[in-house]
Amino acid sequence: MSWLSRFACSLLPAALLVAGAAHAAEPFTIGLNLGQTGALAPNGKAALLAMQIWVEDTNAKGGLLGRPVKLLTYDDQSNPALVPGILSKLLDVDKVDMLIAGNGTNMVAPALPFAMQHNLTLVGLFGLDVNSEFHYPNYFSIIPAGGDKPKEAFSAGFFALAAAANPKPKTIALVGADAEFARNAVDGARAQAKRDGYRIVYDSTYPPTTSDYSPIIRAIQATKPDMVFVGSYPPDTVGMIRAANEVGLDVKMFGGGMVGLQATAIKTQLGPLLNGIVNYDFWLPVGSYASPEAKAFLAKYQSRVGESGVDALGYYLPPFAYADLQVVGEAVTATGGTDQKKLADYLRSHTFHTIVGDIKFGPNGEWAEPRVLEVQFHDIKGHDTEQFRTLGTQTVLYPPALKSGELRYPYTSARN
Repeated sequence: MSWLSRFACSLLPAALLVAGAAHAAEPFTIGLNLGQTGALAPNGKAALLAMQIWVEDTNAKGGLLGRPVKLLTYDDQSNPALVPGILSKLLDVDKVDMLIAGNGTNMVAPALPFAMQHNLTLVGLFGLDVNSEFHYPNYFSIIPAGGDKPKEAFSAGFFALAAAANPKPKTIALVGADAEFARNAVDGARAQAKRDGYRIVYDSTYPPTTSDYSPIIRAIQATKPDMVFVGSYPPDTVGMIRAANEVGLDVKMFGGGMVGLQATAIKTQLGPLLNGIVNYDFWLPVGSYASPEAKAFLAKYQSRVGESGVDALGYYLPPFAYADLQVVGEAVTATGGTDQKKLADYLRSHTFHTIVGDIKFGPNGEWAEPRVLEVQFHDIKGHDTEQFRTLGTQTVLYPPALKSGELRYPYTSARN
């Protein structure tokens, strides 16, 4: 063997070590779809920032499985039809290490059949009872509307307040978009209304592309309901509230399942038009929700908002988006990889300590116990952000343990 050959051989072990180190340093890639445009863009942008913060925090601690974490997302344009194609690209072309579902019922629902076809373990964000028809054992949901009946848990606070009101309402109108989330939300409200003995005087859907909501509000007004429960996404939420104020909706309670009223930009846009509305929420700085971990995350989140247009306060979705990846990251670390069965078994059998509190999944992948808030807007003046930073314009009415004030009733008086 020549000296040159001997020299080359002496370099081989070192080269292999370098190659091995390079391979070990390849990013652990988590892929998902997140709406950065369209109806869900306000929530999608906030979720993306929260997830990027988790990635940074995780990489500062050494990453996952000794590898730096990378987040790979594509804009689903808030269009459910685009979701399967995006997931297919992430899995087959980008070859991500871990695939998770995006944000919102309408976006999580089309991801579930894809996961079933590929035998994937799937964690979804804010999907309302999307597994109710499939009962896929390897699906897990990050949303406080849990328990045995998630659809009903979503609106339980609304009906609990109605039951205690004086005089107690007797009739209800149900209305929502003809889309996955709204149908699920209204289904839950309908079941409770029937069980509690309310007479349903209006029960209808509208196309998600609706632009004029005044005819809908007028049709509801004509039935003279005591309560109106609305299942809506941000654009129609805004349209319904503007129409209710223009028409002068005369009811005892109004709201329930309106997505968008948790977003700072929409709160400031609507301003005093929100007064009197009773609606769900998932996170506010109240009681045990305002833990040191949650407040530290929000401080970091708010410092990063700047002029980006991302939700200025980040109370609603961002803590749960961060918790979503906390759960995924713990499962990957504990199982030592991405074996889908091992991940599902771990997710099913463990309690996760997150910035939104402890999460334990029930049999259908929902939270074992629901933790949905019901709040009422009041005393809103003008359109500045600061009035929404504390509970000065939002009273937590449900659950009783977190109650911060009394229901202002009826809506017609409370909105003035």
